[in-house]
Amino acid sequence: MTEQLLTVDNLRVSFHTRAGENQAVRSVSFRVGAGDTLGIVGESGSGKSVTAKAIMDLIAAPGEVLGGEIRFRGESLRGLPQKKWRQLRGNRIAMVFQDPMTSLNPVKTIGYQIAEVLRRHKGLGKEAALKESVNMLRKVGINEPERRVHQYPHEFSGGMRQRVMIAMALSCDPELLIADEPTTALDVTIQAQLLDLLTQLKQQSDTAIVLITHDLGVVAKVCTRVVVMYAGMVMEEGTVEDIFYRTGHPYTQGLLRSLPQRGGANRERLVPIEGSPPDLIDPEPGCPFRERCPYAFEKCGELPPMLETEGDGHRSLCWLLEGGKRTLAQALEERGEAAR
Repeated sequence: MTEQLLTVDNLRVSFHTRAGENQAVRSVSFRVGAGDTLGIVGESGSGKSVTAKAIMDLIAAPGEVLGGEIRFRGESLRGLPQKKWRQLRGNRIAMVFQDPMTSLNPVKTIGYQIAEVLRRHKGLGKEAALKESVNMLRKVGINEPERRVHQYPHEFSGGMRQRVMIAMALSCDPELLIADEPTTALDVTIQAQLLDLLTQLKQQSDTAIVLITHDLGVVAKVCTRVVVMYAGMVMEEGTVEDIFYRTGHPYTQGLLRSLPQRGGANRERLVPIEGSPPDLIDPEPGCPFRERCPYAFEKCGELPPMLETEGDGHRSLCWLLEGGKRTLAQALEERGEAAR
């Protein structure tokens, strides 16, 4: 059995605004085992990045973690003193942010910024830290690292800056790496290179990865397990095979149908998910996806559904699966409906 590295239980995060309490994350739970690669996927505004920032204790006012538990190797991270966080963050738990240009200091060289992490957490001297910075740039595929270590962020392309962020995050050999939309705003070729890089680095170390993305294609390439989020809640969780081939939730089905597919005359037409996500200020009871769901029925608007377990760790938040039905396709077949 895989050792549990990260445990998130019933996490709740809200942002207090003039309009009211925006419930950005609502009772989110999942596990990350040592060496696992977990993908957290969903539309913009589904609560993915807020969940990641809550794990890293980076929720700032007007945001607030209202409840739940976050544990790393069994130790609670909630209420941890900042001195302990400074030892943990960037060392045992590292994060790659969505926009590397805002994360890198524009007036410090790339080498200085990587070396600073190494000096703080590994206690290396100035010369040794700079030498290791060169090695890290080489490891993430940056050519001429001895020269480029003395350059500034604006002298690097977007893809190269993202590689620098990955090098910085991995410089202290973290046990957990959280990557928040690391391929956003990059062209397809650079995206593929970065995903290959993450896969290679994963094979070379035992670092667990939490990959946050809106792209199920990215998840299929890199991840072993998937959490599907919508309106601040977990809609479905399972292995990549569960999510792609034994789909248990209409929202997951909608995401899959919006994916471009290869193939000739037999490829399916792209089907968008009609409508918009619900307002999370005083959200209505029931399933948050019901207004956009083609299979919604009366019960969906009355009570919040339970996360029904469909198999070994495969679970879905859907009333259609009530009574032990294992997949959405089987549930629809029992109801005499075809997939829409």
